[in-house]
Amino acid sequence: MAWAARTGTRAKGCALVDMKLEVVVVPVSDVARAKDFYTALSWREDADFSGENGFRVVQLTPPASACSIIFGAGVSEAAPGSADGLQLTVTDIEAARIELIDRGDPDGNGWYLQEVTTRLPGR
Repeated sequence: MAWAARTGTRAKGCALVDMKLEVVVVPVSDVARAKDFYTALSWREDADFSGENGFRVVQLTPPASACSIIFGAGVSEAAPGSADGLQLTVTDIEAARIELIDRGDPDGNGWYLQEVTTRLPGR
């Protein structure tokens, strides 16, 4: 057991709380155009909610991914296109690059591609 429930202590090197990266905010200038871009890549639509004063949030998840992106109106104060260092793991880097270039990034957010064809045990 990684931690003792009665004392709240944990073994050295073991996390007390299970943490997972679930959502990354991607700042965009045009919500509809961004939604069209990512859904054309077959990303699953998890949510598209509107609220008061023009608020809108869209959540999409790449196929087989445990992490989603959100964007919208009133979601972030970051400048559209300012996300840098976002990484997509793909099985064919050349095909993925061509597909992304053919669709054109609607805001210039910085996506990196990493090709992984075989996962190490436990990952």
